Amino acid sequence: MPGKYINVTDATFKAEVLDSPVPVLVDFWAAWCGPCRAIAPTIAAVAEAFEGKAKVAKVNVDENQVVPMHYNIRSIPTLLFFSQGTVADHVVGNVSKRELTRRLDNLVGQAV
Repeated sequence: MPGKYINVTDATFKAEVLDSPVPVLVDFWAAWCGPCRAIAPTIAAVAEAFEGKAKVAKVNVDENQVVPMHYNIRSIPTLLFFSQGTVADHVVGNVSKRELTRRLDNLVGQAV
């Protein structure tokens, strides 16, 4: 079950992430990446928990290379937290739902 996240491409990144009125957690991933597959259920759970308060987006780095190159994504999964169009926080690797929720809560609180 995919959860309530959105798939974002190089073409839709600006509209969905940079121009978003709410904070956005972006998961840079690839299908062949074991840690990416391991964190996928956590990303889906966070997306569901923050529905209506923040967005959760996924960018496949194999299918979209412009945005990952722009943000210097060198290992995956890399999670970038955007607020008002800028990177406010980041995490590399598999992290807990609790940690992602804490970081996203901070941004949602600032956006109010």
